Amino acid sequence: MMEMNYSIPSEFILLGITCAPELKVVLLVLFLIIYLVILAANLGMMILIRIDPQLHLPMYFFLSHMSFCDLCYTTAIGPKMLVDFYAKDKSISFTGCALQLYFFCFFANCECLLLAIMDFYCYMAISNPLLYTVNMSSRVCSLLMAGVYMVGLLDALIHTTLTFTLNFSRSNEINHFFCDMPPLLSISCSDIHVSELVIFTAFGFIEMVTISGVLISYCYIILSVLKIHSTEDRYKALLTCISHLTTVAIFHGTVLFMYFRPNPDYSLNQDKMTSFFYTLVIPMLNPLIYSLRNKDVKEALGKLRNKIYF
Repeated sequence: MMEMNYSIPSEFILLGITCAPELKVVLLVLFLIIYLVILAANLGMMILIRIDPQLHLPMYFFLSHMSFCDLCYTTAIGPKMLVDFYAKDKSISFTGCALQLYFFCFFANCECLLLAIMDFYCYMAISNPLLYTVNMSSRVCSLLMAGVYMVGLLDALIHTTLTFTLNFSRSNEINHFFCDMPPLLSISCSDIHVSELVIFTAFGFIEMVTISGVLISYCYIILSVLKIHSTEDRYKALLTCISHLTTVAIFHGTVLFMYFRPNPDYSLNQDKMTSFFYTLVIPMLNPLIYSLRNKDVKEALGKLRNKIYF
């Protein structure tokens, strides 16, 4: 038998989004503002749902966990990306890179599943509010979230293990702003067919389940909304559905483009902008679309503001 000597690099070099000096200041300010909005909006939503009894309902329980996932997978990437804009040393340790990929996969998978669960129970709440309240006990919600986190944990563990058992002796420069699977596979000397097959199978299954769940739920939601007699209420409900679907479409569209297109179409520079949408834009939009346009949340914010100022 031939013994294979695989070299394990002690660190990787993240090349970042751009090397153009004239763009660095603009992008740094832009990404810093976006990251601060993500922190404030998602952390604020989690605290508000926690302290206001009016929001102790199943939908807001799931919203708080989605804010937590947004906050975590953005924080796994954002601070390092911001520092690397002007840091001379853009290195990240082998362990740090593995952890970054693991936490990103973990919380991104959880977000995919949460979007499907929230849209399904949104349909239940619209079609039969009384049955929804009875069936969605705190125990059922907790079990659903435990299942979401277990699936995310297992999937992230599989992808991270497969990726970081490859040979990276050819190069340790990652043409990206964080440790994602496609740019890591592109610098590997190993046969990556197994890793690509696992990505396609595992991510494909999660995407198929979540997208199917979202589409089916929204078909029923729209049918239920069309039965509303009040034109104004029907218009508001449809507007909310469209905004939710827009967020879902951007998130899943960018993920599908990133991980499920043929190898000849692969472009690392193009993928940096694609990754920007699902790592920073979506976590910023989610609290605004799913929460801040909600009547109950606005009332909770109003009560909190009155308590602070009076």
